[in-house]
Amino acid sequence: MDDMDDIAARQPIYLDSAASTAVRPEVLEAMLPFFTSLYANPSGHHAGGFRASGAIEAARASIADVLGALKEEIVFTSGGTESINAGLKGVAFAQRDSGAGQHIVTTQIEHHAVLHSAQYLERFGFEVEYIPVDARGRVDPPEVIGAARSDTVLVSVMYANNEVGTVQPLAEIARGVRARAATLGRRIPFHTDAVQAANALRLAVDELGVDLLSLSGHKFGGPKGTGLLYIRRDVPFLEQLSGGGQERQRRSGTENTPGIVGIARALELAQAERDGFASRTSMLRDRLLEGIRRLVPDAVLNGDPIARLPNNTHVCIPGVEGEAVVTALDRMGIACSAGAACTSATWEPSHVLLAMNVPLELAIGSVRMSTWPTHTEADIDAVIEALPAVVARLRAAGAPAI
Repeated sequence: MDDMDDIAARQPIYLDSAASTAVRPEVLEAMLPFFTSLYANPSGHHAGGFRASGAIEAARASIADVLGALKEEIVFTSGGTESINAGLKGVAFAQRDSGAGQHIVTTQIEHHAVLHSAQYLERFGFEVEYIPVDARGRVDPPEVIGAARSDTVLVSVMYANNEVGTVQPLAEIARGVRARAATLGRRIPFHTDAVQAANALRLAVDELGVDLLSLSGHKFGGPKGTGLLYIRRDVPFLEQLSGGGQERQRRSGTENTPGIVGIARALELAQAERDGFASRTSMLRDRLLEGIRRLVPDAVLNGDPIARLPNNTHVCIPGVEGEAVVTALDRMGIACSAGAACTSATWEPSHVLLAMNVPLELAIGSVRMSTWPTHTEADIDAVIEALPAVVARLRAAGAPAI
């Protein structure tokens, strides 16, 4: 058996936790009764319905405690995408209808859920200003703050980038926007996409200074199809899903009781363990990066080298296509993700890397690896062992045409 066969024979190594995580055993245990014996509709006016609705309200209280919020400020959704869409569209339309204005400020490196929501709003007459970033993927706080004006109805800046892992100076930006709004004699709601933040960063909404915050359960050990949107009590909001009036008229639809119980338990655990998570995953990340730099010395780290998520390693490898690297590693039992997608007709590099002014020929070779506390040093060493041979083989086959 050669080295490559030996690597492939090992237990699969999942280095894609930024994309999704396994449901934690404690979370699954909390959810299971609501799939079986406690299955009643929470709107039911009987004992089963009361138990289900009681579990939902207990979950709401738990999340509010974690965020430092009020129970009534928590809205349960189907995931991060819905939370972001509802937050941006609900606040924008509510304020436009009241005559407050139609101007929105966001950044060029937001998740597509934010960018596509912004583009959707542009179709309805909103003006969206997209703030650029520097080569590390960081926005300049004064640029965001200075963009706010008398007709601005919303500012949205992500907490941590889902691709390169850069963490924004969110509290500084939010404080500045609030002060700027005060000089304009108005309130400008501030939203953040915190989907990547729950495992390692503090989510206290008053400390961050945010008015809306979006989360997705499957990013921190919760179930897929679950999300939440924090909406500060006095922020104007127009519901985006109408029907039975659930979630205090802000999001209609029969509540996903097991999912709500699950996301609440997952968030409790993630926030309680975030210091340990950061310590463990950053050690593994640094080991991985050191090995890559030693054996693939022309690989380039993307994102801020210090202000970044502790489990994020995002590199560009010259002379290869990221998707090809991911495919080759997958055949060896190593799962990661590419930062650029390619079709037979055209290259589609990451909008994040292009906003950071990464050259196109380098951007197409981007690969993201995200560590998890359950990884071992042996797992990381196996990846370090595998990657150089993959890169060498792909380079020998010829660099991708652009």
